[in-house]
Amino acid sequence: MKNILNVVSVFFSIPFFFGDQFMYFKRKGYNIHLICSPSEYLDEYANKQNVKYKEIAVNRSISPIMDLLGIIKICNYIKKNKIDIVVGHSPKGALLSMTAAKIMCVPVRIYFRHGLVYTTQTGWFRKLLIYEERLVSMFATKIVCVSPSLSQFSIEEKLNPESKQIMLGKGTCGGIDTVDKFNPERINIREKEKLRKENGIPEEAFVVGYSGRLVQDKGITELVNGFELLQTKYPQKPLFLLLVGTFEERDALPELIVDKITKNISILYTGYIKNNIELYYSLMSMLILPSYREGFPISVIEASAMCLPVLTTRSIGCVDSIIEGITGYYVDINPESICCGIERYFDPELREKLGLAGRDFVVNNFDNMILWDEIEKLYE
Repeated sequence: MKNILNVVSVFFSIPFFFGDQFMYFKRKGYNIHLICSPSEYLDEYANKQNVKYKEIAVNRSISPIMDLLGIIKICNYIKKNKIDIVVGHSPKGALLSMTAAKIMCVPVRIYFRHGLVYTTQTGWFRKLLIYEERLVSMFATKIVCVSPSLSQFSIEEKLNPESKQIMLGKGTCGGIDTVDKFNPERINIREKEKLRKENGIPEEAFVVGYSGRLVQDKGITELVNGFELLQTKYPQKPLFLLLVGTFEERDALPELIVDKITKNISILYTGYIKNNIELYYSLMSMLILPSYREGFPISVIEASAMCLPVLTTRSIGCVDSIIEGITGYYVDINPESICCGIERYFDPELREKLGLAGRDFVVNNFDNMILWDEIEKLYE
């Protein structure tokens, strides 16, 4: 019975990366372990998934002393629990876990590359992040890139030997549940209407949706300004911008944009959604992700599975998440392009056509059962 350890920087990423994956592999006979920075939500999640866990601070910023302590603690955990496979996620989680696994001579060391932070950085910090990527890749025995464009870019940038690099199916780190969770036919209408009324959204409103971290890299500044342009252009139309996610200190939004979000009565900010995020998708007329960089945007395929048309960019990762003209369209990362893109979806027939095609695209390629089978091949 194999002991598999996953290491993640912050809890926020866990539901998106794994869903019920741990529970699935536990039932198949694997012993699953999880290390993550301290979180009030971790204990409940680990108990539900029936996994062993340990809270170890994985600082996302530069912190040599804390990182060294983290590596030592992970080494001790590997030794104590006789770990056979270590899987590292996110830049810092991967750096600490791959280093510890290499020190402890763990035979299988898998790095899931969820994206490349350095692509939006400059100067010495960019160089440092590139070095970090190459170091992690050197320690890993396998590198899983979560999208075709990310995989291609990694080879072009010479981040690792091509022989080490693989991709699961057509992308993502584990897919999504398209049967029981992200399925419009499973939405409880009463709960949906209750949520709509709680948020003060009229039935006839056009709701522009976004799901993810509220940071600059996600194009939130351009999205908010683009939405304001739309409001100016259609002052009589009931328009809402529904932002499902949390503000973060790293890559924080300018104060002016935060001020606009909090003061514009047509911009709704939810904060962290622990459960039932699919209900929020059911309130949306469309989803937009104007991101500068991604690994593979899970929010796009979640929305597509919910029969929503999508607007996203041609950035790495995003470019792989839609079929242009079939499940969604690309926009440039500026307010004018975003405004025009949203305006295009005022046509209900176009929204329905793209939404239905989007669900088929996700069910056939990104359902979690398809991806989990690929992950098991890695373990074996």
